Amino acid sequence: MRYFFVTVWMMAVSVGVLWAQGDKAEIRQGNREFLRGKFDGAKGAYYKALGKDSTSVPARYNLSNTWYRENEYEQAETELKERVMTFSDPLQRAKAFHNLGNIQLMQKKYAESIESYKNALRLRPNDMETKENLAYAQKMKEEEEEEEGDGESDQDNQDQDDQDQNQDQNQDQKQDQREQETPPKISPQDAQQILEAMLQKERETQEKVKEKEKAVVVPPSKKNW
Repeated sequence: MRYFFVTVWMMAVSVGVLWAQGDKAEIRQGNREFLRGKFDGAKGAYYKALGKDSTSVPARYNLSNTWYRENEYEQAETELKERVMTFSDPLQRAKAFHNLGNIQLMQKKYAESIESYKNALRLRPNDMETKENLAYAQKMKEEEEEEEGDGESDQDNQDQDDQDQNQDQNQDQKQDQREQETPPKISPQDAQQILEAMLQKERETQEKVKEKEKAVVVPPSKKNW
């Protein structure tokens, strides 16, 4: 957690406006609005400056930082990423790469932020803020990869469990089918009892038939008057 608080503090103080000799009126106005926290006004002024000179490095850099301060990280990245290599001064380019890394880090683009911090350190090898932010980005990337690895492992285990369960169900179904197809086995004792019961029933039936044959039907008597 120490890296987290240190990194956020560093990113906050590293976002400022770029001043240069010969700044145009629109850029100066944008900078004043930025420092007052009036970011909509600052953006409007910077866009006016870019309308007059689309290659203006201060206008593009300060516009990106304004978007960053409003937590519009995707827009901030777009503005800065397209112009970072146009900075002729190595120090300014290093700061631009540093800020680009911060913007990407806030979007959890850890691999891209690491590369941006490395580019900044190639220009300013002793910049401790960039080194701290780089270490944090690398730590977050490792944790993300570990979580993804655990997720894949859990999914693999679940898939294996599902496969095993399906196999068990198939085996149970096959077993039930075999039991249904196979006639039940009868022990010799049960067979003898069944046979005796059948014979007894047959003897009873024959006796009933004989009794009917012996029976004499007596016609009703007629009375002579």
